[in-house]
Amino acid sequence: MKSIVTVSIHFSFKGERHTPSLTLEFDDHILLKADLTHLYQALARENNYDLYSYEYEMMQAEPLVFSDAKGLVADHIENGSLNFDTFKAAFHNSKALSELQNIAKSKLKIDDLQQHPDLMDALLEAYCLGQKQSAK
Repeated sequence: MKSIVTVSIHFSFKGERHTPSLTLEFDDHILLKADLTHLYQALARENNYDLYSYEYEMMQAEPLVFSDAKGLVADHIENGSLNFDTFKAAFHNSKALSELQNIAKSKLKIDDLQQHPDLMDALLEAYCLGQKQSAK
């Protein structure tokens, strides 16, 4: 299931209350970006705010608010705040497990790796070791 979330910001500018928002598929963003700062620009563009305006500066001074989440991201939002680090780790773990499931099915004829927790843990450890080695 894909992670879909609504991101918004609440701020005031010249006595007016602004609440720009954007609904996005978060999985795509997690693969491309290392943090959430790019979401301010995405919100500004989507809601027709000039990136070189005082309005945009005021918008950047406020925290991002996450709501209406579906999928894995929903487990990492509390009171409108996203724990990006835990979501990112869970996302990469989920992606790895999906890839490992494909390997287990094609090489070992195992349809559900979750039914073999020791094997799943061993494959995940081997995968993580490979990731560490390739990062060096």
